Amino acid sequence: MKYKLTRTQQSWIRWLAVWLASFTAIVVLVPGLLVRTGPGKEPEPAPPAAEQPSAARQQDELLIPVYRAKEKRTEKMALEQYVRGVVAAEMPIEFEPEALKAQAMAARTYIVRRLLDGDQSNVPDVHALVTDTTSHQAYVTDEELRQRWGDEAFLSRIDKLKRAVEETRDLVLTYQGKPIEASFFSTSNGYTENSEDYWNFTVPYLRSVPSPWDAKLSPRYKETVAFTSKELQRKLGLPGAVPVSAGSPLGIKVIEKSQGNRIKKLSIGGKLLTGREVREKLGLNSSQFQWSWSGGEWRFTTFGYGHGVGMSQWGANGMAMEGRKAEDIVKYYYAGIAIDRASNLLVGKTFQQNRFSRV
Repeated sequence: MKYKLTRTQQSWIRWLAVWLASFTAIVVLVPGLLVRTGPGKEPEPAPPAAEQPSAARQQDELLIPVYRAKEKRTEKMALEQYVRGVVAAEMPIEFEPEALKAQAMAARTYIVRRLLDGDQSNVPDVHALVTDTTSHQAYVTDEELRQRWGDEAFLSRIDKLKRAVEETRDLVLTYQGKPIEASFFSTSNGYTENSEDYWNFTVPYLRSVPSPWDAKLSPRYKETVAFTSKELQRKLGLPGAVPVSAGSPLGIKVIEKSQGNRIKKLSIGGKLLTGREVREKLGLNSSQFQWSWSGGEWRFTTFGYGHGVGMSQWGANGMAMEGRKAEDIVKYYYAGIAIDRASNLLVGKTFQQNRFSRV
């Protein structure tokens, strides 16, 4: 005997068949929804992408402790904020944008190198990494710049400065995977200097290269200063006055010059000195100098301004004026280097031993 379903029963059976078909499709298409990570445990959802740590975010959070010399206190600031203040202090804002960008990469490299090395040399506070003086890198705040430039000029100049830093954000200069000694100076005498000719140790990327732009552009390219005979004797620690005969200076003789055409060794009044010693003792702009005796004074004429090792700032500006990019500039003055990211070098590093903390 056949059992006959009512209309209501037939409708319920059709609805149940449709529901089962939909459930089967879900199981087939999304099996992961039914997978458990263990007995009685549901899988934990992955954190949103914005919450996952990244090398760039870690680098952004890193604070640089800077000893403010005038205030005699240490102030912590973000890495890119520090770089901006260094560029503003170390290079004229009137320079070309690509020169400012080259300076930003050099400044960032300098501080990242010290951070990785735990180098706190010449810092009076054990909690600081650098000072804001030329013993390390000069640094100024936005407020100090506003006072220096005035309110009207500040707006356009700070925007130019911010762009130079932002467009090189996170970029550092490396050699064989490590941050370089990114030394720089104001004005060359026409050439940069090999590192060993000034510091007595060889750095493979700090090689002498021509820098012809400085002589045309820099107001510090050539200067003359005068000393009395007694001043010269005292400052150089000479046993006696440097002899002069018939108005012509005697007793000064160059013994050796560097590849960068600076004086390496010379004899003055019978005393052997290096060009660097004479420069520092007399406060000269450069270790390339000439001398003369006139009107009862010694006159020393210098060519260039600074130690001469690494990137010439006025040379960098000259290259930028010719259309060269920041990458071209740094790779010209620092031989054989690469450009890397600070976040790549800093990721996974801890700085507790150096007393440096994150936000």
